[in-house]
Amino acid sequence: MYTRWPYFIWMVALPMLFSSCHPSAPVSRKTVFNLNLDQGLTSMDPAFARNQDALWIDNQLYNGLVQVDDSLHIKPAIARSWSISADDKVYTFHLRTDVYFQDDALFSEGKGRKVTAADFVYSFGRLIDPKVASSGSWIFSDKVSGKNAFVAVNDSTLQIQLKQPFPPLLSMLTAQYCSVVPHEVVEHYGKDFRNHPVGTGPFRFKYWKEGEVLVLLKNEHYWEKDQQGQPLPHLDAVRATFISDKQTAFMEFIKGQLDFFNDIDGSYRDDILTKSGKVTQKYKGKFKINIAPYLYTEYLGMLVDTNLAIVKQSPLRFLKVRQAINYAIDKQQIIKYLRNSIGTVGNAGFVPQGMPGFSASAVQGYTYNPNKAKQLLAEAGFPGGKNMPEIVLNTIVSYRDLIEYIQGQLQQIGIRTRVEVLQGASLREMIAKNGVTFFRGNWIADYPDGENFLSVFYSKNKVPFGPNYTGFYNAQFDALFEKSYHVNDNQQRYKLYQQMDNLIMQQSPVVVLFYDQLVNLYPNNITGYSRNGQNLLMLKNIVKK
Repeated sequence: MYTRWPYFIWMVALPMLFSSCHPSAPVSRKTVFNLNLDQGLTSMDPAFARNQDALWIDNQLYNGLVQVDDSLHIKPAIARSWSISADDKVYTFHLRTDVYFQDDALFSEGKGRKVTAADFVYSFGRLIDPKVASSGSWIFSDKVSGKNAFVAVNDSTLQIQLKQPFPPLLSMLTAQYCSVVPHEVVEHYGKDFRNHPVGTGPFRFKYWKEGEVLVLLKNEHYWEKDQQGQPLPHLDAVRATFISDKQTAFMEFIKGQLDFFNDIDGSYRDDILTKSGKVTQKYKGKFKINIAPYLYTEYLGMLVDTNLAIVKQSPLRFLKVRQAINYAIDKQQIIKYLRNSIGTVGNAGFVPQGMPGFSASAVQGYTYNPNKAKQLLAEAGFPGGKNMPEIVLNTIVSYRDLIEYIQGQLQQIGIRTRVEVLQGASLREMIAKNGVTFFRGNWIADYPDGENFLSVFYSKNKVPFGPNYTGFYNAQFDALFEKSYHVNDNQQRYKLYQQMDNLIMQQSPVVVLFYDQLVNLYPNNITGYSRNGQNLLMLKNIVKK
């Protein structure tokens, strides 16, 4: 067990971890990477890696069979190679034999043991175990017949036996949910594995005082090397704070207290970026700015499952009301004035720009047309919003400006809304339990395939089994979704994806607001950072001078 030291002691103690106790010894220059997690961290168990902060931290602590590079290509990780059977249902992975779990007292002599195929059998089986209730159960739940689908042929050979072909499997296996964990540690700590993580990643867990500070230390036995053959990671430690106010966090970045800042928003955006998306003169040259495509869709979700009591009296149960809301919002104004030209207007489908198979011409979304919105509202029986009950629109603090803008847009066609602002964790829990009918949401790619975004609308992924938070059901959509499993040709599969996306747009359980771009800020002394379209924080290659 680790000792829970007070926060201020850790701020003093962290540098001392890297200094010699001998007064005549040379001073060792160790590097600590400082970041802030503004969404809040509730678990470091990869079975619950469902928000960005969890993804970022899990990406430092764990590895899976495969990984993605900055071009979103699938690369070997713990699996050095793999093969696929002629019927596309059996994947055989050949594992590296030099990967070890991080040291922990539960291992023999406290030394991390070698990872074997049996560890993946345990880790994947755990994802679909109803007793675990993983938020990532959907990863495998409809693709395998049970835990017996994962087979350790021997210590270094793993098989995954699918019920039917699933072409995006390798992409899916890059998700943090698919990280390998040691059974003896997980079983010993149970639910407390969330705050006693042990993986194989470039950094190992040291200390976490929830809501205040998290410390990870370099994994001295990490298996990967850089392109020059030098051991990774280059950093000695990672320290994370939990400042929820992004403007306050930005000031910490400017003062040199943080080495990374993600996503510029709020009232200070104009201070940093011009309306055309360029760095203002005030901050020009003060830091490095990394703007790149991001597999991220910002949306409004509407609960549409009329079997739910909360939906039975909701005006959102009417298709024409949902379509009216889609037409009522001027997304171009959102991008220019609220986003300072960061992002792309969401006039196509739910699958974002930048994803292989995306097509703004093949998928017909919604453009701004307030007259059409008013017409649809009247056809739904609410002319000018008459007799339409007020709708509660739920969001979190950092998106209040966006949601209040949307509130104003809806008011112009006669739809009255009340904005409720919740803490991020609270809102996520309510959405995951079908506890709200109208909410601001986003979907970040778990893996780089359009199927990941479309899975949000597959009926077998309805709450509590998966991420179908709108309760959407369409038989034609489900049939196309399942048909795509049997199509290996990428271009043909993308055409099916586009048909599914068009069905989503026609039925309108969501309003696609925009496809984001990642905006990362780094001090000028940081090199080796990543530009991948999933905005995965990859710290193993970072060099801090």
